[in-house]
Amino acid sequence: MTELAFIHVAVGVIVNSSNEVLISLRPAQSHQGGLWEFPGGKLEAGEDALCALRREFAEELGIDVQNCFPLKKIKHHYADKSVVLDVWQITEYRGTPRGREGQAIEWRAIQNLNEADFPAANAGIIRTLNLPAEIAITPDVANFAELTQLIQRLLSQNLRIIQFRQKKLDGHTYLEWFEWAQAQCLLAGTKLMFNQDMAISLQAKALDYHASSQRLMSLKKRPIDQNLLFSASCHTLEELKHAETLEADFVFLSPVADTKKYTRERILGWQAFRELANQASVPVYALGGVSRNDLITARAHGGSGIAGISTFAGTPL
Repeated sequence: MTELAFIHVAVGVIVNSSNEVLISLRPAQSHQGGLWEFPGGKLEAGEDALCALRREFAEELGIDVQNCFPLKKIKHHYADKSVVLDVWQITEYRGTPRGREGQAIEWRAIQNLNEADFPAANAGIIRTLNLPAEIAITPDVANFAELTQLIQRLLSQNLRIIQFRQKKLDGHTYLEWFEWAQAQCLLAGTKLMFNQDMAISLQAKALDYHASSQRLMSLKKRPIDQNLLFSASCHTLEELKHAETLEADFVFLSPVADTKKYTRERILGWQAFRELANQASVPVYALGGVSRNDLITARAHGGSGIAGISTFAGTPL
């Protein structure tokens, strides 16, 4: 099916200070009628996604969108039509939302969003909204005893996603240590993401996967099923756009601030982070020289959250 066959829809996500998201009820007579949705509508002829988003929110909800950034693009095939959802996160608006077309609206807690209540294309939005604000990356450890201490320290912080990065291990040892750490994480309700060669990952059970920037650019398609998390490391716009094409669930964009790993010339800074993040429709986490104190700053610059090694593990970068 060609891109022209898709109906292009602009969708807006507003999350309030109580971690509730604004949703509206589709009219019973419409496509997927009677289900809840994230507000938005089809692009008109000659209209771009941002203009459509602002128009739809003014017409449907009576609010003026001030600031927003691209969050995700989702393609979905229904039995009778195919859509591409151009999803934006709205961070600032004027006015009080109300159903100007008679539709019911409500603020619903993100943890209470049920995919069955929404059109199937919205499932990807719900999964994105449920991503955590913080993601930890493991530092290299010297031995298994250090690994056990590290995993315990990370799990004590109630982290929901940990990327298992051990660059000095051979494939066999990495897999052995990963499977032990994954068992500990499962007991704590935490996802542990595999970060090694895909050939090694095939020896394990179905798992969430992180690709280095080099592995990312070698991939021609998404390497794992949609029901598993796929993330990637990015440093350039080319890498961000490739991750978007592969339908990555989120990416790390680095280095944002000073670290020992990178020269000053390679540091992005928050303005360049914003410019890059706003050109790709994929959730972006700030990485490199950031701390938990930078979460608000990251979100103000179009990020979904922060990621790090030392900020969670307490070891030098």
